Amino acid sequence: MPFSFLESLKTTIITAPFSGGQSKSGVEDGPKYLLRFGLQAQLKELGWETFIDEPLKGKNFEDLKDDSTDVFENCKHPKIVGEATKLIYESVKLAIFNNTLPLTIGGDHSIAIGTVAGSFTKYPNAGLIWVDAHADINTPKTTISGNLHGCPVSFLMGLDSEFYPPELQWVPKVLKPNKIVYIGLRDVDPMERKFLQNLGIVAFSMYHIDKFGINKVIEMALEAIDPNNENCPIHLSYDVDAIDPQFVPATGTPVHGGLTLREGLFIGERLAETGKLIALDIVECNPSLGVNEVHIIDTIAAGAAIARCAMGETVL
Repeated sequence: MPFSFLESLKTTIITAPFSGGQSKSGVEDGPKYLLRFGLQAQLKELGWETFIDEPLKGKNFEDLKDDSTDVFENCKHPKIVGEATKLIYESVKLAIFNNTLPLTIGGDHSIAIGTVAGSFTKYPNAGLIWVDAHADINTPKTTISGNLHGCPVSFLMGLDSEFYPPELQWVPKVLKPNKIVYIGLRDVDPMERKFLQNLGIVAFSMYHIDKFGINKVIEMALEAIDPNNENCPIHLSYDVDAIDPQFVPATGTPVHGGLTLREGLFIGERLAETGKLIALDIVECNPSLGVNEVHIIDTIAAGAAIARCAMGETVL
């Protein structure tokens, strides 16, 4: 079986319909659209036994976004981000200890606070491959926008922890700088750049992909998180805005000059080939931001294709 950390091909699709990490509504509909597109059936066709978990079901997080008192210093919505991500954390932890692969579909990228913390609970030596146009390593102290979808990596590392909102002090500090690699960066804030440089975090921007090619970048990424070839498990957290908006237009913070769709899918294919994938996030599909139906379909189709490729779909 190609997925070496599983006894059998079982996946728990964890829906994370959450938009509280940023200001734009609509991203909470990403999971619904992905499932309507047939993602669960597509995974079954690949041989996966699928389960659905809805940890946020019955919660009124969208209504709670209007609570003007849910702020802490410069941070927006820390209460609902803290509550939602803890629920997601518990679901991912349950899924992974039940020997299923947690596929979490969002929702904005703040949900990775819960997903990464959950998977690293079982695999503390895991490596995190973060595919994104943005580094998402701002802290509550450095964030300019106050949007917590730009901060999940810092919470997982415990950076500037003395400035954390009370509702996010539960987050375990599971991530070490030598266990995360970025692919696809092209919009990095000045303080984020300093964190990457000072901590020695390996990061591949679009410059590196243009220079070396996507396959070489992935090989260097794998070596960075597992330099001694110790069979390091891999958690892939994939923001669809890593792909150029000409292919994925319905997302909240698009940045031109990104991955081609083919490059974006190859990342999933190559990581599936390693057999080391233990968890997968697909985030930031926002159907409400599509100018027309084609934009919505293209974005949702790309999100589903990323999941299928990472979970073993091949052409031949």
